[in-house]
Amino acid sequence: MPSRSPRPRSVASVAAALAMTAAPLTVATLPAQAAEARVDNPFVGATQYVNDYWSAHVEATAAQAGGDLGAQMQAIAEEPTSVWMDRISAIEGNADGPGLRYHLDAALAQQQGDTPIVVNLVIYDLPGRDCYALASNGELPATAEGMARYRTEYIDPIAAILDDPAYENLRIVATIEPDSLPNLVTNISEPLCQEAAPYYREGVAYALDALHDVGNVYSYIDAAHAGWLGWPSNAQPAAQLFAEVVGDTEAGFDSVAGFVTNTANSTPLAEPFLEDVQLGSTPVRSATFYQWNADFDETDWTAHLYDLLVAEGFPSSIGMLIDTSRNGWGGPERPTELSSSTNLDTYVDESRVDRRTHRGAWCNPDGAGIGERPQVEPAGYPESHLDAFVWVKPPGESDGSSEEIPNDQGKHFDRMCDPTFASPKLDGLLTGALGGAPLSGQWFEAQFEMLVANAYPAIDGDEPSEPDTTAPSAPSGLVAGAVSATSAEVSWDASSDDTRVTGYTVLVDGAAAGTTATTSFTLTGLDPDTSYAVTVTARDAAGNVSAASSALTVTTAEAGSGDDVEAPTAPGDLAASAATEDSVTLGWSASSDDTGVTGYTVLRDGAEVGEVTGTSFTDSGLDADTAYSYSVTAHDAAGNVSAPATVSARTAPGDQEPSGECAVTYTANSWNTGFTGSLTIENTSGADLTGWTLTFSFPDGQQITQGWSAQYSQSGADVTVTPADWNRTLAAGASVSVGFNGTHSGANGAPASFALNGTSCTVG
Repeated sequence: MPSRSPRPRSVASVAAALAMTAAPLTVATLPAQAAEARVDNPFVGATQYVNDYWSAHVEATAAQAGGDLGAQMQAIAEEPTSVWMDRISAIEGNADGPGLRYHLDAALAQQQGDTPIVVNLVIYDLPGRDCYALASNGELPATAEGMARYRTEYIDPIAAILDDPAYENLRIVATIEPDSLPNLVTNISEPLCQEAAPYYREGVAYALDALHDVGNVYSYIDAAHAGWLGWPSNAQPAAQLFAEVVGDTEAGFDSVAGFVTNTANSTPLAEPFLEDVQLGSTPVRSATFYQWNADFDETDWTAHLYDLLVAEGFPSSIGMLIDTSRNGWGGPERPTELSSSTNLDTYVDESRVDRRTHRGAWCNPDGAGIGERPQVEPAGYPESHLDAFVWVKPPGESDGSSEEIPNDQGKHFDRMCDPTFASPKLDGLLTGALGGAPLSGQWFEAQFEMLVANAYPAIDGDEPSEPDTTAPSAPSGLVAGAVSATSAEVSWDASSDDTRVTGYTVLVDGAAAGTTATTSFTLTGLDPDTSYAVTVTARDAAGNVSAASSALTVTTAEAGSGDDVEAPTAPGDLAASAATEDSVTLGWSASSDDTGVTGYTVLRDGAEVGEVTGTSFTDSGLDADTAYSYSVTAHDAAGNVSAPATVSARTAPGDQEPSGECAVTYTANSWNTGFTGSLTIENTSGADLTGWTLTFSFPDGQQITQGWSAQYSQSGADVTVTPADWNRTLAAGASVSVGFNGTHSGANGAPASFALNGTSCTVG
């Protein structure tokens, strides 16, 4: 972390800082010098600006708290946090704090000699801002007039101030429009997001160009977080969208320094007790909390995103920032070891450090703690290509109010901030929000106290706590167990560590082959009569990785004459074709094999439930309204077993009567032979509906290719839509918006009728 000279204050000076106006500081005139050339990572070799306005809140709260908690608060008062330009009036200063010039002048006053100083800034006022939420809605409408004001009254004045020669040697790091482009990936079926989409694209591109022209601004585009975009079906479209928007700028890839994730969110930096491994034969990522998203945390997501961005043409020098201002999840509720449960959901819930009710819970999460302090080029995550850990969201600033609060900022009451609300977006779970919250961006003292108390690494006294950087010992004693022509068992002695080893990575010829929480692993898919160098590394609770073990040479058996050593292909297109209260019917396409597949094994939640020779299976005797994880493998005459195909399925609710009344609105936006269909389904029956099925038929042979916010199956013209986990409950009077992409040839007519749980709906 960059060093800074401490600036002690009296309580009186804290009060004075809280009463600051937008008047700029007086800064001594410095001798003229040439502007600094651009650098790859703006944080390297620089200090960072400490926002006195935020620090004053921290110190006032520390003075009131006193004791150990007050000392912990005081210890972080000098940490750098971002300055948010969340509306036009913030540029000159308003009741929420001083203006942009004040902060830039204050940064010059803090600069130490010729050492560069970084000013962290958030650009956040797009037309139609936060189209899928309410707590941070903005002042500008998603209209051409709103876009014109964004350009001339917001971006242009900011760029003009930053372009003042007095500030040419500051390094300005700008977080670009949190939550904007990610909403276009996952929430484009929402009408407000459809309205905002063209202005998001145009506005972000305009901001990137205007700021790039200043010369000393380093723009990082917001890229949501692991629990939002981590699924491959979201991640790839996100990278493509980022490339398209950046491609629309005059400067192209030069207009961005990188991407920032976890802005104002609490997704952990790492899940030390969980890896994407099997519990029995069931993948951990299939647990209810992860919903098949293999990106458990922000280091997973940044590594994933980096690879996708480079594949889309971004330079390999692109850097990542992670907002660690409140993703520590320490305190007494933090797990200290892996669960011993054999139930997948229990195993995950007892092992994860993320204590939210649901990964979609974003508003003032109760139990959260401050994470890692701002750090430059943090070690231990080379695949993430991290430029820095930053505090984009100043700890203690609210995400949104717990109830409706009249205001002139365009901010509305979002029920996700209400701790008493069981949200359909969270599969009917409570939001887990902290009560008593003010408007977004305003100081929330109770939240700040909680964040400090639950910090991880814990905050110790007046000095920053140093994270554990001591790596575990390298695994030793590698031995080979059973070896066949295509597989080999490997085991080793446990590593030692002062914080506890949480897992191991097995590498074959230097490439990762898999991870495990135990001290053994079975390598599969090997070639016959081939030697491999196997090594193992250990990882601990702090995320430190050991050196690799000494290499073990494993040689597979020679394939016998005429022996078949090639496994069949995995069953294809595995899907739950039907579900009742107590049964699930699965179907799949046949596997291929050079000697012929002789049968299939079906497993439910890791336990075998059937053997069949055909390509369907009905699993009976199940509980109503319960989610199950299925996998199907194929085996051939030589005994080879394929990789598994997997699918999740849920039985129908018990005693669920069909909805008596419903309304459906359908729209379609077409282009060439493709289109995006949007459905809004309203429950007008007067009673809550738990579990629902919508059916309709396309009139012109349209085919769905990809969907979101629901599950889709299609047979010929007939389409069946069932809910995702988070929107299974459709409350009385509530509606849900879902959507899909599809193809058509010729006409693209709308379906004439819809039925919800077998009952016809009014078509809007």
